[in-house]
Amino acid sequence: MATMQMSVRPEDLSQLPQGAERIPDPGILVIFGASGDLTKRKLLPAYFHLFQANLLPRQFAIVGVARRPLGDAFAADMRAGIVEFGGVEATDPRLDSFVSHISYFPLNFDDPSHYAALKTELDRIAKEKGIGDDRLFYLATAPEFFAGIIENLGAQGMAQSEKGRVAVVIEKPFGHDLDSARELNHQVNAVFQESQVFRIDHYLGKETVQNLLVFRFANGIFEPIWKRNYIDHVQITVAETIGVEGRGPFYEKAGALRDMVQNHMMELLALVALEPPSNFEAESVRREKLKVWQAIPPIPILNAVRGQYGPGIVAGEHVVGYRDENRVNPESGTETYAALRLTIENWRWAGVPFYLRAGKRMKKHATEIGIQFKQPPLLIFNRMALTGPCSEIQPNLLTIRIQPDEGISLRFGAKLPTTPEMTVCPVYMDFDYEAAFGKSSANGYERLLLDAMLGDQTLFAHRDGVETTWALYTPILQAWAGKNPEVFPNYFAGSWGPDCGDRLLEKDGHAWRNDLGRKA
Repeated sequence: MATMQMSVRPEDLSQLPQGAERIPDPGILVIFGASGDLTKRKLLPAYFHLFQANLLPRQFAIVGVARRPLGDAFAADMRAGIVEFGGVEATDPRLDSFVSHISYFPLNFDDPSHYAALKTELDRIAKEKGIGDDRLFYLATAPEFFAGIIENLGAQGMAQSEKGRVAVVIEKPFGHDLDSARELNHQVNAVFQESQVFRIDHYLGKETVQNLLVFRFANGIFEPIWKRNYIDHVQITVAETIGVEGRGPFYEKAGALRDMVQNHMMELLALVALEPPSNFEAESVRREKLKVWQAIPPIPILNAVRGQYGPGIVAGEHVVGYRDENRVNPESGTETYAALRLTIENWRWAGVPFYLRAGKRMKKHATEIGIQFKQPPLLIFNRMALTGPCSEIQPNLLTIRIQPDEGISLRFGAKLPTTPEMTVCPVYMDFDYEAAFGKSSANGYERLLLDAMLGDQTLFAHRDGVETTWALYTPILQAWAGKNPEVFPNYFAGSWGPDCGDRLLEKDGHAWRNDLGRKA
């Protein structure tokens, strides 16, 4: 199988315009739930990368807030996390300077008096370090604390400022169904204006996801054929080899549909399907994404299937089934796999099926978008008695690899050499981000944190979008909750999921692509 690699020439990189640096005003980042893994593994490494790139103001502070009395040990733990998870050398000369900006404040999320003390502490830090009134509150807590934290911030006057920018970043899950999402939106907007609210989806911080817009709208090759006349179907897969990683209680409440499909995968679908926005400002992009979701008719329950992994072998190791995971109900009906078929009823996409699947303990770790084009109307080339990839003409396929090996590949047909007949074999053109631009230690939160500090909501979810996607999936969740699955577990760990997921495509004459994660 032939491959053609594509890369960026060094002389082209050296001539790229640098553009104006976007540096926020001096401010304080306040992380609620800072003792959790997210802060150490993602947020602080990302913030340090911004510091390394000189994209932070000279005066800034990071205040970790959680219930445990950690004191000075918090900053030391964050330093170790930046080294371990951020691709940073322990001897980096800027690391100690960065850590000096970190402090910790113990707080009971349910005690209003603690928020008054927090306000006093933030004012003290701001005065001591010469920082203005800019505040970014990051809610990295369990969802049940969101409303209480926001209400208390409002009660203490910390949600608004006449002299600076105040914003709140809210991690997913944002609600667990349509009613709860609406209620949470109401509680948030009672304190913060919508322009201050940043509902974060870390998938939108990934370079390949952002590059979808560039790929589509900065290149004249693909956009003219990016529609139902030429595209047969679209597959979006989020496959994980890991299990619940000790988060049994959380996953028991969530499941694959809530955890991955309603948020991450719907964002990917929208970027594939949206119409060209008038510009790349937040309102324009959000408007086009919302149009896509609103054009999706109700999903029939027969077009939504679920699964749960049993024992199996992943990466050569025996692993337990979901029901044997720590702190999981031994008779659990929670799905660890969800697959759906949906359509978008507009002029661009009518009649094109979109297939979505997300699963844990799958055979490979890969997040990919596969766009398969229609076959030529007349196959005039000889079908030889061959085996392997040349046994039949394969349709053109555009693959966008989100993770782990970010890149884009295009499959097309070429004549097989050394044969007199016109035998067609698939070949690939492949673009690999690491090969073209070098390996990056960024985790995707860098762009999102910077945008939140600058007030740019383009890569964040709006309340209308959250409620629209929940409206699509709440009926499915209700149907699943009303009827226990007949056979769980129904797929082995280390496989590609249950048979019902395969049958979802087979009735259309399609099949899941299971060569995920390959570089062409």
